[in-house]
Formats: sequence, C-alpha cells, structure tokens
Amino acid sequence: GLARAAAPLALTDDRGVTVRFTAPPQRIVSLLPSLTETVCALGHCAQLVGVDRYSNWPASVRSLPQLGGLDDSNIEGIVALRPDVVLLARSARVMARLESLGVKVVALEPDSHAGAQRVLLALGHLLAVPDAPKIWAEIEAAMAAAVQSVPTRTRGVRVYFEVSSVPYAASEASFIGETLARLGAVNVVSAALGPFPALNPEFVVRANPDVIMLGEPGGLALAQRPGWGAIRAVREQRVCAFSAADSDVLARPGPRMAEAARLMAQCLRAKAP
Repeated sequence: GLARAAAPLALTDDRGVTVRFTAPPQRIVSLLPSLTETVCALGHCAQLVGVDRYSNWPASVRSLPQLGGLDDSNIEGIVALRPDVVLLARSARVMARLESLGVKVVALEPDSHAGAQRVLLALGHLLAVPDAPKIWAEIEAAMAAAVQSVPTRTRGVRVYFEVSSVPYAASEASFIGETLARLGAVNVVSAALGPFPALNPEFVVRANPDVIMLGEPGGLALAQRPGWGAIRAVREQRVCAFSAADSDVLARPGPRMAEAARLMAQCLRAKAP
C-alpha cells in the first residue's frame, strides 16, 4: 500500500490537460465547494490547507483559511500555503496566474450526476483511495433509496425549482433536473433553455406547476409576485422553501446529491397533490 501511495501518477483534468505528480498530494487547496466535499468524502479532509469562501461542509473545513471565490481568489494567500495542488473550476480566473507561479492546478467541475461520479473517481485516483468506486456505489444506493421513498401517486407531478429569486430556475438539463427526473417528477423548465436559465416570471405563471421548490431562502412572497397568486402551487400552498443549509446541499453536484434527493423526495411526499 505504501509503495502504491508513493508511486508517480497522472491525472487528466476537465481541460484535457494531464497533470503529473510524484506522489499523492498532501497539501490541497480547494476553490469549489463540490470539490471540497468530494475530498472529504474520500477521507482526505486533513490534507486540505485552504478553501474558497463558500466551502462550509463538513464543519471542519470552516476553520481553514478562506481564499475567495471564482473571480477573486487570493493568489498570495494560496501561494503562501505551499499547496501540492489547487483544485478549481474550469472557469476560475486564477488558473493561468497560479500555473505561471509554478503551482499545480487541476480543473474539475461536476455539473451532472455522471460528472459528480467522474470527479469523485478522478480525485480518488489522485489521492490514492482504492475504495473510491465503493464510496460512489454507496452514494448511488442512497439515491436509489430516496427514489424508492416517493409514492407512485406523485409520479408525473409538475415541478418548478427556483434556484434564486431573479428568477433563475433549474431546468431538465441541470443536475437538479436530473434528480427530479429520477424521482419521477416533470420539470416545467425545458432543457432547451439551458441548465439554469433566467426566466420571465410570466413563464412560471403560464407553466402553472403543481409544486414549487425554492432553493434560495428569503425573497418576495410568491403570492405577491404579479400573477403568481393564480398558480396552482401557490394557491394551494404546495411550496417547499428550503433552509440555507439545505439549499447548500441541493446546489452542489457532489457526494451529498443523495441527501439532496432525499430533501426533494420529502417535499414531493408532503406537497404533491
């Protein structure tokens, strides 16, 4: 096992760039919450030395240095931590600057169920975790249990999932939409609009969903939005407003996706007509 852990390895990231290591990294900076959670799910939280400002699970990562977000990462702070690797999204602006300073970066950005599996297995390879496939199988089993918990009467229920009150919605093409489909719900926002489209509020009025899920706490009461009082879900109070903590679970395509499915299944059981 020690010989395997010390062996050189290579990982091709989501840019198609192959990054080589002489051994599994021992000092990791993660600049994306889903990547932070995946590292911890693989049992390597202790190797994290810094995270982005939004990484907050598990609780142990909250005490780590916070290094900004996608657009304002603290380059000096990252370099000072002497990371063996920085894990970040493909769209992170800091990537080229870090590479120019000799810091190894790996870009991984899960945006689907398959993507979450791919990233977990890739990080399992990078961190020399032989049980990574088993860990993913456990996530899938928990997802299947959530699906089984939904009664047949809710199949085909029409759902609108609001990511933020702009409103931005989670469409059929999003990882949230994938979960809704597995739960037997029908997403009123088509994949043709993109994964997380900004919608004209009248779109939702016309769609007239049976159930509304709100992934962002707060905002204007739905009945006060122009025309929304006529929406069946609003009129019959078939609305699930998730807490801030639950919203984090729902918004991250990573190892807690089965927990997200459980939350959505719970909503369907309680609110579906």
